[in-house]
Amino acid sequence: MSTVLAIDPGRDKCGIAVLSPQGDVLLHEIVPTAALETRVSELAAEYAPRIIMGDGTTSAAAKARIEAQVGAVTLVDEYRTTEEGRRLYWAENPPRGWRRLVPRGLLTPAVPVDDFAAVALARRFLAGTARRD
Repeated sequence: MSTVLAIDPGRDKCGIAVLSPQGDVLLHEIVPTAALETRVSELAAEYAPRIIMGDGTTSAAAKARIEAQVGAVTLVDEYRTTEEGRRLYWAENPPRGWRRLVPRGLLTPAVPVDDFAAVALARRFLAGTARRD
């Protein structure tokens, strides 16, 4: 299996993550939805990945735009990936000060976690637990 480029699509912004076949995160970032095809094209040229995308908000339109420029996109179930993304965010950015005493489920990350949701999508796909189209 090759690298995986996962996309968590949204109306205004999209989370993107590139993972190695072993599940190591090579890159994760958030891009404006308007710049999605350009960034995916750049990453596809650099990593030659298998492209997957969450099947939620605006996925049909985003899939069509990316397929027109880059190639095949596999839709996968994104059920609860935002919650999984929050857990990944807190694992990478543990709360400090008095916030470390508050249960993480009650904390709100200081930044959007769409990129971490894309990491969760890619890990599900690599593990073979993601439902595909």
